[in-house]
Amino acid sequence: MQLPALQSATLIRRYKRFLADVTLPNGERLTLHCPNTGAMTGCADEGDMVWFSTSDNPKRKYAHTWELTEKPNGDLICVNTTRANALVKEALQSAVLPELVGFNQLQSEVKYGQENSRIDFFLQNERGQAIYIEVKSVTLLSDAQSAVSLPKGSGLFPDAVTTRGQKHLRELMHIHTQGARAAVVYAALHEGITRLHASQPIDPAYAKLLYAAHEAGVEVYALQAAFARQHGVPQAITLTKTLPITW
Repeated sequence: MQLPALQSATLIRRYKRFLADVTLPNGERLTLHCPNTGAMTGCADEGDMVWFSTSDNPKRKYAHTWELTEKPNGDLICVNTTRANALVKEALQSAVLPELVGFNQLQSEVKYGQENSRIDFFLQNERGQAIYIEVKSVTLLSDAQSAVSLPKGSGLFPDAVTTRGQKHLRELMHIHTQGARAAVVYAALHEGITRLHASQPIDPAYAKLLYAAHEAGVEVYALQAAFARQHGVPQAITLTKTLPITW
């Protein structure tokens, strides 16, 4: 995925969930839109470098969007979670996940389930075989969560209690009992993440449901993001390979 033109700034603070104040290199202060509803633990520390895009839409109240965070060690994190679905779609079309190939139809936001849900991707082949795919964005690195003792590089999901995520797992388990394949794909959008782990201390109900879904036959995958730069400026993101999952 090619990123829009980005500019850098220094984070002052994130507040009201959807706003962030930053300082530009020339000292000017700017307010950005933050397209991330999560806790953003480890992704929004004062002094972090922020990369933002600018919209030419005159109707927007805040023209600038926080896209990436760059940590002091150089790790990039895509904090714009709206990009996760497009990245996974690219990965599906590029056969990054060999287990999810052979489908000639791909639909987005299809209604399904018992709890009034929409699936991120519905794939179907010529024989009518289908798979329902839910996408989740992972940005929490265990190193940033002091209460968690896991191997270095462990990515945790979720970063806050998610009743919506719990509902999605229930829906996937139900649709699997109806004879369709069901899968959840975690897009690890933090360069420092090298494995995935359910975040038991943060949302034990979700962790328990994920394990139950996996045991029931719901497929679980994690994909790692790679970032391309030009002259130090991030230019593109790609989901390049699968990551191990710790149960």
